[in-house]
Amino acid sequence: MVRIRGRRVAACAAILAAVVASAACGSKTGSGTSASAAGAVVDTSGPTIKVGLLNSLSGTMAISEVTVRDSLRLAIDEINASGGVLGKKIEPIGEDGASDWPTFAEKAQKLISQDKVGAIFGCWTSASRKAVKPVFEKNKALLFYPVQYEGLEQSPYIFYTGATTNQQIVPALDYLKTQGKTSLYLVGSDYVFPRTANKIIKAYAEANGMKVLGEDYAPLGSTEFSTIVNKVKASGAGAVFNTLNGDSNVAFFKEYKSAGLTADTMPVVSVSIAEEEVKSIGTQYLAGQLTAWNYYQTTPGAANEKFVKAYKAKYGQGKPTSDPMEAAYVSVHLWKAMVEKANSFEVAKVKAAAGAGGITFEAPEGLVTVDGPTQHVHKTARIGRIGADGLITEVWSSGSPVRPDPYLKDYAWAKGLS
Repeated sequence: MVRIRGRRVAACAAILAAVVASAACGSKTGSGTSASAAGAVVDTSGPTIKVGLLNSLSGTMAISEVTVRDSLRLAIDEINASGGVLGKKIEPIGEDGASDWPTFAEKAQKLISQDKVGAIFGCWTSASRKAVKPVFEKNKALLFYPVQYEGLEQSPYIFYTGATTNQQIVPALDYLKTQGKTSLYLVGSDYVFPRTANKIIKAYAEANGMKVLGEDYAPLGSTEFSTIVNKVKASGAGAVFNTLNGDSNVAFFKEYKSAGLTADTMPVVSVSIAEEEVKSIGTQYLAGQLTAWNYYQTTPGAANEKFVKAYKAKYGQGKPTSDPMEAAYVSVHLWKAMVEKANSFEVAKVKAAAGAGGITFEAPEGLVTVDGPTQHVHKTARIGRIGADGLITEVWSSGSPVRPDPYLKDYAWAKGLS
């Protein structure tokens, strides 16, 4: 696992201990409501409304998170160009989580108590989300989390705009089952998302006549995969379910090809590799492999054509779009819709507006709707195949948005997992 020094943990603990006191400090919202009554203090005194962008711009997760930050800025630019939110332009305050979970907690607290932002958009790994979750809950501040995750969680102060388990992992397993795959090997990074995801996968497998022939984890940032790949090859599994995150995927897929394994002989389905990672890893190592997401650059529709064109115009024609980038982009537009429905930046009123239902957005992935009770989003599940051109083409779709079920209450085989 990622090594976290004792002094960093102590610093993070000190921050959390001081959260309640710091939450009551600072200026008030335009309506004069204090943080303790209505949520975190939001500074509405000026011509702008600040929001926080909290992403890893350095470290092992930068390969994925820099582009999420870029898509957040695109959404902000679009909203500002159309007049802003409630007459105020959005002012982004960026912070680097540095692929380090205590740093995420420290930066979240800074954005809330010092910058007095209206909301924070960011985090990628579940470890970073778990680290900041108590900060948001104690401060009664809002986090919009844009990445697929392992489910089995719900927070009153987090909106989850990426997929939960029944919108990504379960459809991926269903797809492998329809392809006649009866055995799996599980490979993941050593932290909460892969371990929890694999617990769910094993429960699914047992109930669906699949065998899990092996399960291995590597530290985030690991570049040594020869032993794991040799075990995968020796297992003879029908498919590999990959929950590696960050630049470890580069080393894994290079070793995979070196061992003579291909998408034809033993396909890999990945849930954290999107178009940007494909470009970084190299299509010569990934062509033919499978991914499970809710959006691809190739997803048809006018809204996606507009999104892709705008992103490439801002960041370069060679820059692809991806699912986490799209979910981040969507999250800013959803927050805008909530604020405008509430006619307020106050956290309690924004939450109430979302909870009342009716918050939708014509997203690049298709129509998305905020589920008030869970604060997740209805999303279409999609399985894709990586092409030699680096793009991912859909090979299966749920056809319509799937209602979020973060605790898998609708699945008998998942009973007891949470």
